[in-house]
Amino acid sequence: MSNSELKRSLEAILMVVDEPVTEIILAQITEFPTEAVLEALHELVSEYAEQGRGFELRQVANGWRFYSHPDLSAVVEKFVLDGQQSRLTQAALETLAVIAYRQPVSRARVSAIRGVNVEAVMKTLITRGLVEEAGIEGESGAILYKTTSFFLEKLGLNQVDDLPALAPFLPDVEGLDEVLSSLTE
Repeated sequence: MSNSELKRSLEAILMVVDEPVTEIILAQITEFPTEAVLEALHELVSEYAEQGRGFELRQVANGWRFYSHPDLSAVVEKFVLDGQQSRLTQAALETLAVIAYRQPVSRARVSAIRGVNVEAVMKTLITRGLVEEAGIEGESGAILYKTTSFFLEKLGLNQVDDLPALAPFLPDVEGLDEVLSSLTE
């Protein structure tokens, strides 16, 4: 393996790591001497700096890892924040409404009310900080979920009891009282 192949291998490995990797581990994986790996890493650092890339290779915490370039922090921050502020899907909004009005509630109960599997939607709501675990249901052992203070903040509410009543927003349907009572039980 040539020096350029070693550099390519190091780039490929470092592209997928989620924490810094030592040159010793990189040497073991590439089957190159540690000194050659260290020299190749320093060459990559210099090459990226000379090329003005949007990322850097840094030695931190006794290991090596790629980082976005510090002078691009505003763009990266905008990307990260805009990604978190994107709109929720209709499925996510419906699931969030069920949780808000039924909390604490299990995933199975939310799925039963919505009539669909809510696994992926729940992960999204948890990731966005709108829903969190609220304990364990005694009978079934299922995890219960509730809305977070971040949810209340986003809606401008002080407490869950400040949520508007559902009845004025629902159509006039025969048997509606039964549906409403199932949601608020």
